[in-house]
Amino acid sequence: MSSRAVAPPGCDVLVVGAGIVGLAHAAEAVSRGLSVVVVDRDARAVGASVRNFGHCCVTAQSGELLELAQAARERWLRHSRDAGFFSVESGALAVAQSSRELAVLDELSASREPGQVQLLSTQELRARFAAIGGSAVVGGAVLRDDVRVDPREAVGGLAAWLAAQPGVTFLWRTAFLGGSSGVAETSRGTISATRIIVCVGHDLDYLYPQLSADHEIERCALQMALVTSPASVRISAAVLTGTSMLRYPAFAETIAAVDLSIELTETDPLLIEIDANIMFTQRPDGTLIVGDSHRYAETIDPFLGESTSRLLLARVARVLGVNRLRVLQRWQGVYASSVQHPYLVAEPERGVTAVTVTSGVGMTISLGLAAKVFATLD
Repeated sequence: MSSRAVAPPGCDVLVVGAGIVGLAHAAEAVSRGLSVVVVDRDARAVGASVRNFGHCCVTAQSGELLELAQAARERWLRHSRDAGFFSVESGALAVAQSSRELAVLDELSASREPGQVQLLSTQELRARFAAIGGSAVVGGAVLRDDVRVDPREAVGGLAAWLAAQPGVTFLWRTAFLGGSSGVAETSRGTISATRIIVCVGHDLDYLYPQLSADHEIERCALQMALVTSPASVRISAAVLTGTSMLRYPAFAETIAAVDLSIELTETDPLLIEIDANIMFTQRPDGTLIVGDSHRYAETIDPFLGESTSRLLLARVARVLGVNRLRVLQRWQGVYASSVQHPYLVAEPERGVTAVTVTSGVGMTISLGLAAKVFATLD
């Protein structure tokens, strides 16, 4: 949609933000036969929604997050078919490099339905995933229900498909200035909307600072990179490691995770210091998205630490069994984070719903969360 587009006088739903959370709500509105206007201050999505692994980490969620992730999984696959962007139901591979990491996988597998977490011996893992060549690998598990997309394609592809649907208008390079009671002010004029849904991620504090403060929302910055695939290998699954087992709830809630945390703190304190999640995914062109580290602040310094980048790359190379990786791109991702909740749904003004995923699972739950939000608005 051209940035010169004129705002329509009204719609059923005005969505503020064209990242994955906003697009999820736009798609859910379309599925319910509602007219939609999406406004975004940029000319395309350039934030957290395109700076991630493209990993819909379904199996490693628990409780309500697992339910939301499962609902999102079905929608990712449906939207991929409708919009024609890449997706693959190849699951994820959790690689273990110690007996304590194996213990976490064993405990999780025992708690789930048969086949959802499939344990692999070292020999089985290498026979199935030849690219995992690190000598420290002692086994792993396939997380059956995980899905992968290419974040650089999927978000733009979903936006383009939505823009082509009847009753949908995108207004790029358009700022939301505020709204309530069915009226929204934008930099392209006033739009009437039965419901305004604000999905601006970590920038919630720019619009509703008190709401953001009340829920202790801050920014989380990640260091990530794009690297060439060693020897042009193909890796069908997203690959997680022991640090992932300390981050994702289904792993972290196991009894065995307590001992693993102690082990990693003692044996690899630098990873704990940068709050690492050593993992990687492969894009359709063969390149690997690798990362990542985490640091938290209300305002994030824009500078990347080279020692952090080197450490992340070295640990990924260890899992792949290679000496080094050739970097094509480096970047910093930023998303909203809160110690209170993994997501926020609130009504800061009458007729306005603010939705922010306040953890690193935006790609995993957003499509399911949008369905939950609309169910409460019906």
